[in-house]
Amino acid sequence: MDFTYDAEQEALRDVARQAMDREVGGARLRQMADDPDGIDAELWTTLVGLGWTGLVIPEAFGGAGGGLSDLSIVLNETGRVPLPGPFFSSAVMATLAAKALGADSLLADLSAGRTRGTVALHEFGHGDPLGTVRTRARRRGATWVLDGVKPLVLDGHTADWAIVVAGTEEGRRAFLVEKPDGEPVPALDPTRKVARLEFHDRPCEPIGPGGNQASIWHRIMDDASVALAAETLGTADRALALAIDYTKERVVFDQPVASFQVVKHKIVDMFHQIEMARVAVQFAAWASDAEAPERQRAAAMAAAYTSEAAVKVTGEAIQLHGGVGFTWACDAHFLFKRAKQNDVLIGGHAGQRKRLATMLIDTA
Repeated sequence: MDFTYDAEQEALRDVARQAMDREVGGARLRQMADDPDGIDAELWTTLVGLGWTGLVIPEAFGGAGGGLSDLSIVLNETGRVPLPGPFFSSAVMATLAAKALGADSLLADLSAGRTRGTVALHEFGHGDPLGTVRTRARRRGATWVLDGVKPLVLDGHTADWAIVVAGTEEGRRAFLVEKPDGEPVPALDPTRKVARLEFHDRPCEPIGPGGNQASIWHRIMDDASVALAAETLGTADRALALAIDYTKERVVFDQPVASFQVVKHKIVDMFHQIEMARVAVQFAAWASDAEAPERQRAAAMAAAYTSEAAVKVTGEAIQLHGGVGFTWACDAHFLFKRAKQNDVLIGGHAGQRKRLATMLIDTA
């Protein structure tokens, strides 16, 4: 199977890389890392102007009508920076959820960047995020209300709305909460803000088809996992590039560090892991767009391998920088924090491996 990009995809990648290099430099990255909200209005306007907030939204709602493969190209470049702000929570997770649930009324504003959404899924526990859901939704008269806690919601303190996954008598369902106004909580990655949402008889609106939506949410999580893997791949790619550049310049015993055999071996190992992850991500994105029979397995494989590889690669990049890698002035620690925090989202690599093993055993 040929994963070589066509001319349009090459152009998209070039534009994305140039935009990220131009818009997200060292100063802006650090400024947004220190900002409690983590939002830069000018940067958000730039992303909207590039059409990225509507990349996977159908043209009928003002989007570009692209697929997961196109989104993965952009995310690979945003991961290299790494891009701060609510792009992933809104233009990726919230958008994928709204599309899959048929919440068409949300798509036009998402595409135009007029509103920003997020998804409140994760709760305390490990493994399949759907299996950890304890938040409950119940009818109170003619309305629905929520009770529960969502301890980890990306940009839950600044989003205009949140799609909340909660349990009902029929199973897992999605509910729309306007102005969630979550409480910001500390996170390992200072460039990606996290909030805690608590619901006590909070009014909400059911969205999507009635009944148990577990199958829809598994698909949403599959596609979001591939998207997250694409971003994480870009993070690892940049970490390798930084390590190569630094070891070429750093001189020890009158020789560049890159000339030592042990350093060469380490860099080759890092490169090997990145290229294996690249193939996995590209195949998983294609499988989703093509509705291939192996789509679920491909998503689990890409998510599991890429997150684990990226944590190792970004960690090795810090080691190759020596003491410089831990300093605020070096981007290496930002890349490690992005990779490490991504690893615990949407089930983490351990949860993805367990899910993959279950699928393989069921097939056998």
